[in-house]
Amino acid sequence: MAAGPCSMSDRAGLRADFVSRAGWGDAQEHLLAGDASFRKYFRLRRGSGTAVVMDAPAPQEDVRPFVRIGRHLLSLGLSAPDIWAEDTENGFLLLEDLGDDTFARVLARGGDEAGLYARATDVLVALHQAPDHAMLPGLGGYTGEALIDAAMLLPEWYLPEATGKPTSEEDTAAYRSAWRECLTALPPLSASLLLRDYHKDNLLWLPARPGVKACGLLDFQDAQQGHPSYDLISLIEDARRDVPPAVHETCLQRYVSATGLDDRDFRIGMALMAAQRHARIIGLWIRLLRRDGKPEYLQHMQRCWRMFERALAHEALEPLRLWVDRLLPPNLRRIGAS
Repeated sequence: MAAGPCSMSDRAGLRADFVSRAGWGDAQEHLLAGDASFRKYFRLRRGSGTAVVMDAPAPQEDVRPFVRIGRHLLSLGLSAPDIWAEDTENGFLLLEDLGDDTFARVLARGGDEAGLYARATDVLVALHQAPDHAMLPGLGGYTGEALIDAAMLLPEWYLPEATGKPTSEEDTAAYRSAWRECLTALPPLSASLLLRDYHKDNLLWLPARPGVKACGLLDFQDAQQGHPSYDLISLIEDARRDVPPAVHETCLQRYVSATGLDDRDFRIGMALMAAQRHARIIGLWIRLLRRDGKPEYLQHMQRCWRMFERALAHEALEPLRLWVDRLLPPNLRRIGAS
């Protein structure tokens, strides 16, 4: 039976017991990081050896998807953290320590931008070229209505913020209808494994490892199946960083060339996935502001609008572009502008 909610001191006691049972009871522990969920990470240090503890309290979190996807990625020859011990009932994992060199930090130090993005693109190629496109049984589909449901953050949160009034049922229905029409233009293409949050903050640079293993993977517990361009869009149309057009195009061409996909069909899919992702994130920034009291994400809003507008310019997005132009003309796209 899963443990119920407990205090921080109780949680620390459970974690210490897990670490001891895993053979690291004599290690020093310090908080490494937290994230937007309830998860926290602690680094253990013992002499020259290190490990990482994921502390993901039940019932808010479930470590089993991380274990399943992580071991699958390792079986494909990719660099997910090796899992050294687990307590799925209480939400603890002892993980291989892949270090602190996220792509974000390496880029901030002046690292090889083109090389980093090329290696990350090659990981996505490897997933596409794996048997059954690296699919696992029982993965949810990030397709069709699921894509539209996620994109509803735009009319539910951004539009009321911009206009000062609730979005009408008619306009909400028209938005959903526009998306359905747009998705009919999506060329048929076999689904691939999607890691779902594939960007500079969740990728680690491991230069001592060969090939695709040099790109370490951190955040993949929400993996689903869907259009293979989705993770590429997450990488090269990063909501938090401007990716140079030359790098954007080079990665796109690298992926298409390596996978043998039709360039035109893939670009249609990219435009649709880009529009979906940016619409969702534009609404998400407002939800983080109003519901969670986190205004810091507004600094990224104008970047997201620029990328959203670029996607909307594609002919496959005309129904959605007409909705946006009618209800969110340019003067209502200025939230977060300096």
